[in-house]
Amino acid sequence: MKRTVTFLSGLFITVAAGADTALVVMSPQKRNCIMVSQQADEFCYSVSHDGYMLLSDSRLGLHLDNYTWERALARRNPQYSCWMNGFTIDSVSHAEHRAVIRNFYGERSEVPDNYNSGTLHLSKHDGSDYRLDIEVRAYEEGVAFRYFFPEHPLAIFHKVVADLTEYTFPSGTRVWAAEWAQAPYALKPVGAVTSPIERAVTVALPGDRYCALADADVDDWCLEKNVASSVKPNTLVTTMYSPVDIVTYYATPWKVVLTGDSYAQLLEHRYLIDNLNPPCAIADAADWVRPGTIMRCTELTTEAGLRGIDFCAEHNIPYMLFDWKWYVPCTSHDGDATKAIPQLDLQRVVAYGRQKGVGIWLYVNQHALMRQARQLFPLLREWGIVGVKSGFVEYASHRWATWLHDLVRLAAENHLLMNIHDEYRPSGFSRTYPNLLTQEGIRGNEEWPSATHNTILPFTRMINGAADYTICYYDRRLKNTHGHQLAASLVFYSPLQTIFWYDRPEMAHGEPELDWFDHLPTTWDESRVLGGSPGEYVSMARRSGNDWYIAVMTNDERRTVTLSLDFLAAGHYAARFYTDDATVDTQTHIAVSEQKVKAPMRKPLTLNLQPSGGAVIRLTPLP
Repeated sequence: MKRTVTFLSGLFITVAAGADTALVVMSPQKRNCIMVSQQADEFCYSVSHDGYMLLSDSRLGLHLDNYTWERALARRNPQYSCWMNGFTIDSVSHAEHRAVIRNFYGERSEVPDNYNSGTLHLSKHDGSDYRLDIEVRAYEEGVAFRYFFPEHPLAIFHKVVADLTEYTFPSGTRVWAAEWAQAPYALKPVGAVTSPIERAVTVALPGDRYCALADADVDDWCLEKNVASSVKPNTLVTTMYSPVDIVTYYATPWKVVLTGDSYAQLLEHRYLIDNLNPPCAIADAADWVRPGTIMRCTELTTEAGLRGIDFCAEHNIPYMLFDWKWYVPCTSHDGDATKAIPQLDLQRVVAYGRQKGVGIWLYVNQHALMRQARQLFPLLREWGIVGVKSGFVEYASHRWATWLHDLVRLAAENHLLMNIHDEYRPSGFSRTYPNLLTQEGIRGNEEWPSATHNTILPFTRMINGAADYTICYYDRRLKNTHGHQLAASLVFYSPLQTIFWYDRPEMAHGEPELDWFDHLPTTWDESRVLGGSPGEYVSMARRSGNDWYIAVMTNDERRTVTLSLDFLAAGHYAARFYTDDATVDTQTHIAVSEQKVKAPMRKPLTLNLQPSGGAVIRLTPLP
C-alpha cells in the first residue's frame, strides 16, 4: 500500500516502500535520529548519533493476554502467537516542541526541552477494535519512545504480560551491569549479561561511542530490567517483574536512550529523564518543600535528640532523622508507628527543633505504612514532623509500584517530605511530586564501598537521578579518605543529602573542613561534569547563586587531575581548598587553604589526589 511521504525541514520523514513503512525523526540540530519500520508483523527501530548507528533493527512492542476479558464480553477475537501481529499503520502524525523548563529544584535551575516527534497510529482490522500508538521523540540529548493505548470502545481491560522491546548494538559493545539496585557494577560484553540487570544501563560502544538506556515516568508500571537475548547476538531484551493491568486510554513509561560524546556528557544529559515526566502537581509546593542536608540521630533518646538538634543548628543542617526502632517492633505488622518508645519524647524534641530551625524526620517501615498510612500521615503532620523515610518497601511489581507512588501523593496531601529506601530507583517522579526529595537505590556508604566503586556510580546509577548515598565522615570503617567523602557530598546529587550517617555530635572536634558541609547547597543553578571515566575518577562543578563548588574523587589509585576553570565568569574569587594531607594534625587529616584567584585562570588547576582520595573547592566572587 502506498503512503504519503511527508518532509518538514529535514526533520520528519514518512517513507513507503513495498511492505516496509518507516518513520524517521531527527532532533532539532540533527545529531540524533530514530527510525521506526514495519517488517512483516514486527515493528523495529534504529537509533543513530552523528551518523553512527547505536542501535539497529531492534524490536518494538508489547505482548498482551486479554483472553479472559474478551470471553467475559462475549468477544471472539482472533488469537495470535504475539499480540503485535495483525497491526497495520493507519496514519502518521508529526509535531515539534521548543521550550525551556524552569525546575522547581534540581541540578540546574532551567533546562532546554526541544524535540521533534512522530507517532505511528496502528490498528487491527480483524474486528477486535485494538489500537496502539508508537510515539517517538528525538532530542539533542537522546531519543525516547513509548506505547500508547487509545481508549477501547468496549472497555476491554488490557493485561500486559511481556515487553518485547529490544536493544541491538554493534558487535564489541559492553555495558556496565548491576544485578540489583544496591549491587556492585561490572563492565561486561552484551552477550555476557546472563542475569537481568538494573536500568539505567550505561553502554560503551566501539570507537569510543556512548549511550545509556533508562526509563522515565514509571508511575503506574512495574520494574523492568535487561538481559542478553538467547537468540539474537549483541542484543538486550526486556524483562518485566510482573504483568501490568491497565485501563485504556493509557500511556506506558518512556524508554530513553541518552546519547553523548563521552561518559561525562551522558551524565550531563540525564535531565532528559526528568523532562519526560509531568510538571509539578503540588500547587503550594513552594510553601513547604525545602531541600537541604540531614543528619541521623543514632541514639533514640530525648537527650540525644536535643544534642543532635544543637549540632544541626550549629552546622546549618535543617533536618534531623530518627531512623528505625523509634517505634517497635518496626519490622512487623504488630508495630505501631503512632506511638514512640518511652525513651523518646517526640513532642519535646519536635518543639525544640522548631525553636532551632531543625525539622524532624521519622523512619517508617512498610508494615506500618501498609496498615496505618492514611491514619499516620495526618497524625505526623499534627505532631510537626516534616518528613518520612520509608524503609524496606516493596517497589518492583505493578501493585507495589503504584502503591509506593500513591504513598508519595498521600504524603504531599499532608505536607510531608519523603525519602524512599531501599531498592527503589528514580525515573523523574520527583518533577511531578517534588516532596519526594530523594531515594536510595544505590550501593552507598552502608556497604562500605571502595573508591573505585564510587567513581563508577556517577556514570551509571546517578543517571537515574538523585541518590541518598548516606555519607559517613568520622566512622572508622570507611575505606576512603575524608577528602573523598567531602567530594561525595557534591558528586552524588541528592536534594536531601544525608551527612554524618553513622556519626554522633561528640565525634566532631571543630575540624575546619566542616565549613564545607555548613555551606553545602543540595540543589543547584548549574552543574557541569568536568571529566572522568567509570572506575577511574570524576570531577564536577556546581553553581548555587554566584558561588561555585568543585569536587574531584579518584579510584583506589593515586592520581593527578588537571582542571580547566574557563567556565567561570571573569573576575576575582576567594577560593577555599580542602585536600587530603597526612601531615595535618587532625583525626581527618584534611588540609584547608585559602587563596584568591582570577578567573578564567590562565593556567589549569592541578590537584594531586591520594589513593582513594578526593578534594573539594568553594569559589566565591569578590567585589
